Formats: sequence, C-alpha cells, structure tokens
Amino acid sequence: MIDPSARIHATAIVEPGAKVGADCVIGPYAIIGPEVTLAEGVEVKPHALVTGWTEIGAGSVIFSFASVGEVPQDLKYAGERTRLIVGERCRIRENATIHIGTEGGGGVTRVGNDCLIMASAHVGHDAQIGNNVILANYVGVAGHVIIEDHVIVGGSAGLHQFIRVGEGAMIGALTRVAHDVMPYGLVSAADGTLQGLNLIGLKRRGVPREEIAALRAAYKRLAEGEAALVDLAQALGQETDSEVVAQVARFFTEGSQRKFLRPT
Repeated sequence: MIDPSARIHATAIVEPGAKVGADCVIGPYAIIGPEVTLAEGVEVKPHALVTGWTEIGAGSVIFSFASVGEVPQDLKYAGERTRLIVGERCRIRENATIHIGTEGGGGVTRVGNDCLIMASAHVGHDAQIGNNVILANYVGVAGHVIIEDHVIVGGSAGLHQFIRVGEGAMIGALTRVAHDVMPYGLVSAADGTLQGLNLIGLKRRGVPREEIAALRAAYKRLAEGEAALVDLAQALGQETDSEVVAQVARFFTEGSQRKFLRPT
C-alpha cells in the first residue's frame, strides 16, 4: 500500500506488499522490500536498501548505500521470521548496516527515537538501542548488546556481544568494550577502562548539581570499596535519596552476562 502523497523516483523498486506512508520520499535506485513499513515522512535516499520485516518510524532518513533489515551475521540463523524496528526521527547514514533479530535472541532488533547512526556503523542482530543514542563512524555493535538512552559511542569503537551500556554513558573512539558500562560512565583507552563519569553529558542534560555531587561521591565509594561491586551497589541503593545514584545501584544489582567494568 503506497500513500498517494509519497514521492517515489521512477528508478526505485518498491516491491508489492510494502507499506509507504504519507509524504515519504524514495530516491533513485533505492530498494524497498515487500515486508517493509515506512511511516509518515520517511526519506530513503538513492541506492539505499530497506528489506526484511522492518518498520521505520516517522521522519527518519536512510542515507545512500545503507543496508537496513538484512539477515543476521549469525550462523545459527535459519531463516526464521524475525524483525527490525527503527524509531522516529532517526538518521542512518551512508553504508551503515542494521540487521533483523534471531529467534534465539528474542526475534527483534530495535533502535529507539532520535538516534544518529553515522557512516559505516553496524548494529547487530537482537541489539536493543535506546533513544537519543549516537553511534559514530565505524562503530561495531555486536549481537544482543543493550544500549540505554543518551549514550554516545566514539568512532571505530567495538562493543562485545551481550554487554549492556547504561544510560548517559560515553565511550571513546577506538575503544574495545567487553564488559557492562555503568550509567553515566566514561570509558576510554584501547582496553576499555572505566575512567570516571560523563560529567559533561550530565551537565548538558541539565542534571541538578546536587545529583551530580551525589553521583561523584557514589562513584568514589564504588572505586575505593573492597567488597564486591554488587554488594557495594546494594548498600548505595538502600542508603541514597538520589535518583541517579539509585539508577546506578539498580544497574549493578540487576546482574550481568559479561561482568562489569569496575570504577577506577
């Protein structure tokens, strides 16, 4: 079903069954697969591919040569019916790749609203990306990774499968991240060391000064404590009146499939 207001170039291929919403723009030589749904105002630029059981949210733009909704790079994938959901107002830049999910990973790869996925970045199968996330050029997000809201990942960083990156964290360029990153953490260096807090990000988001002070004190306690991180976090959660500190405490007490980066 194609809305009459959609503008589709004569050389574009929109396969039967695709749903193209109002005011969509599909450029020259773009390809839209038969199970794709484009919400209102989506733009697919020349030579881009949108395929698979894929939904693209309103106002999103997919740039040239991006490949969105292809099958996973997982040898266990056997053609099962899985999907990709991209939120509203996302920007998926040139040569970026985002894959559908796998049955074993929950069946859905998800990208939230207002995300920027820069050129040649990759989002693997079953990844769960929150809102307002920025993945810089050549970032590699492996399968099953969870990235919470307002995270920034620097260019050419690599995120190991099954890790979690907490809200508001920042990961530096050329960084290998193999363990979970606490909310508002700042990770850098080739070996992915947790080196402090993303204070600039906290200030830009308007987090009150007293909350930032409480978080800095909590970070120091986690870094200097000799007990297990989970025990330290549990104690923090029971004692604090700060919402951001409580959020950090919950992150550690929810458990991990890949262990945690320890504050230094």
